[in-house]
Amino acid sequence: MSAAFDSGGSGLAAYRRLLGYLRPYKAIGALAILGMVIDAAGLALFARISKSMVDDLFVRHDPVVIFWMPIVIVSIFLVRACGNFVTDYGMAYVGRGLVQRMREQVFDKYLRMPAAFFDGESTGHQIARITYTSEQVASASTDALKSAITDSLSVVFYVGVMLWASAPLTLALFVMVPAVAGIVSAVGRRYRRIAQNIQGQMGSVTGVVEEVVGAHREVKIYGGQRYESQRFAKVSDRARRLNLKVAVTNGVSTSSVQLFAAIALALIIFFATRPSMLPSITPGTFTSVLFAMGGILPCLKRLTTVQSNIQRGVAAAQELFGVLDAPPERDTGSVRLERCRGEFEFRDVHLTYAGASTPALRGVSLHCPAGSVTALVGRSGSGKSTLASLIPRFHEPSAGEVRLDGRPLGEYTLESLRAQIAWVGQSVVLFDDTVARNIAYGALEGADEADIVAAAEAANAMEFIRRLPEGIHSRVGENGAMLSGGQRQRIAIARAILKNAPILVLDEATSALDTESERLIQEALARLMRNRTTLVIAHRLSTVEHADNIVVLDQGRIVEQGSHAELLARGGHYAALYRMQFREQAG
Repeated sequence: MSAAFDSGGSGLAAYRRLLGYLRPYKAIGALAILGMVIDAAGLALFARISKSMVDDLFVRHDPVVIFWMPIVIVSIFLVRACGNFVTDYGMAYVGRGLVQRMREQVFDKYLRMPAAFFDGESTGHQIARITYTSEQVASASTDALKSAITDSLSVVFYVGVMLWASAPLTLALFVMVPAVAGIVSAVGRRYRRIAQNIQGQMGSVTGVVEEVVGAHREVKIYGGQRYESQRFAKVSDRARRLNLKVAVTNGVSTSSVQLFAAIALALIIFFATRPSMLPSITPGTFTSVLFAMGGILPCLKRLTTVQSNIQRGVAAAQELFGVLDAPPERDTGSVRLERCRGEFEFRDVHLTYAGASTPALRGVSLHCPAGSVTALVGRSGSGKSTLASLIPRFHEPSAGEVRLDGRPLGEYTLESLRAQIAWVGQSVVLFDDTVARNIAYGALEGADEADIVAAAEAANAMEFIRRLPEGIHSRVGENGAMLSGGQRQRIAIARAILKNAPILVLDEATSALDTESERLIQEALARLMRNRTTLVIAHRLSTVEHADNIVVLDQGRIVEQGSHAELLARGGHYAALYRMQFREQAG
């Protein structure tokens, strides 16, 4: 579990907050509790009539009791079965509703979290919250709650039966109450210590699986099977040991409670066989007390083990509440953009990522006029992608500011700001849906089919889309697995063309294309970039020779800027990079 999100409050406060999620289900929850009362009362009532079963049936042979007793027994268990069904269905309904609500809230919060949140922890932990962690919450709020209420009521009713049958004998058994209470308290403290570690470990298990599944080609090519198997075995073994600690705690607590219960049964037999101490005890009274005591034993056992589920659920709730309470992306802007001119400016921008020792950007100042094409070039790690990420406010500057059309970006609403930007990255993201829905994604989903086809034509994508079984309505698979890299990139370019935004960010948008496709895409992009402000991140300098301004970055600073011809004439960083690439291409 990420350290930044395990502060969901104290255990008691988290549990109270968790129970607040049950308010929409008050009616069915009340029916479920009524079913628990009926269930517990039915068992206690059976223990109660056992006195008559022994004294009146087998000792006195009362004909009235002989006739009615079978009917009464069947009636008790029929009513109890109805109560049990209402309880099981009601708690399942409440639990599934709570899990769905928690998952939806966490997922919706993910959609509003800043990029730093996703950079700061593994995808496995984020997935585990919505899958494993939310299930632990359901276990605490429904399954464990059901056991706690039903077994607690059963103990109360059984004690009532014992007091009715023989108050002196029952009071003599209360000597074991402090011992049982001490066990329950000690077990609860140990569960709290273990539960939070289990949450984090399950995230690690999910993370390893997610990484290996996503990189299965690299694992096979580079012979990483043994290493990944050992890595998974380690995290899985840590999870196993933590769960074994829970099992040991359960075993010790259950055995201890059973030992004290056995002592209580021995005391019952001891007092019942000494008429001088308890002269009023009949065989039926002894049987009733014995049945009640026998019913208390499994209830006490479950009440000690139920704490493991409650403590796991509380730890899970604390983690989820920590995420829900974390600050989302800052969106305090009040100005809504309809369509911007596209002039943006970086003013002495600095940025240092959380936990990083060196800045990613150091005093960058850059002006990009509306409708211009600005190319960012430089070695890997020079800050090109970081600078581009400031435009849609994926990251915020540590110092300085970025302006769009003369206003700081923070004055615009995030939604309207990002509506002005089309982005085509080197790592193309496609969704497991049709080609058409991937092009007309999100706010573009209402686009006409003719416009989608036109965007695909402009991106040179219809050439392969026509060959698909259902054309633009063919599914592309998870992350476009059924398409080649170049095909995926052309669909992403078609998405940007369809958006028709005034600002265009191209991060190596043609890197995965063959020579012929690249030429056609470059022509389409040249048409698309007219009257738009374009920021191009490029490693191949031949693709940005015609940019209005080429900016050379090195270690987070701008070291050169100008046109292609001007920079070559200077013989500086750009000229050196260009000559190096020219030699590589010539070779």
